[in-house]
This record gives sequence, C-alpha cells and structure tokens, in this order.
Amino acid sequence: MDKPTKEELISLVRELMNPTLDDEKVSEYLALLEKNAPHPAPSDLIFWSNEDYTAEQVVRIALNYKDE
Repeated sequence: MDKPTKEELISLVRELMNPTLDDEKVSEYLALLEKNAPHPAPSDLIFWSNEDYTAEQVVRIALNYKDE
C-alpha cells in the first residue's frame, strides 16, 4: 500500500474518533496512523489528550512531531 495522503490520514482519524467503530478497525487504523506519523503515540492525541483536538489538528501534530 502506498503511503496515505494527509487527507486520508485526517479521514482515518475522524473514523477513530467515532465511538461506534469496532475494536478490529480501531486497531487497524491506529497501526496505519502510527506507521505513517513520526509522533511516538498519536493515539494519545485522540484518546488521552486534555485538549479537544479536531482530526485535522491531530494529523498536523502527529506529522510535524520532531524528536528533540
């Protein structure tokens, strides 16, 4: 599979934010997001953040992460 576009990652994160998404899809989508974003834990931005990020913000942060 080719590397997903930014727009595809945003769509994927929107799906992950859907509380009715089944566990199998959650695992599949998280693996794809983690594989394609330098952020060490992009799932934390979705599920554990104190901020109420949009899908666009999650992807921007995950893609722009720099390990310092």
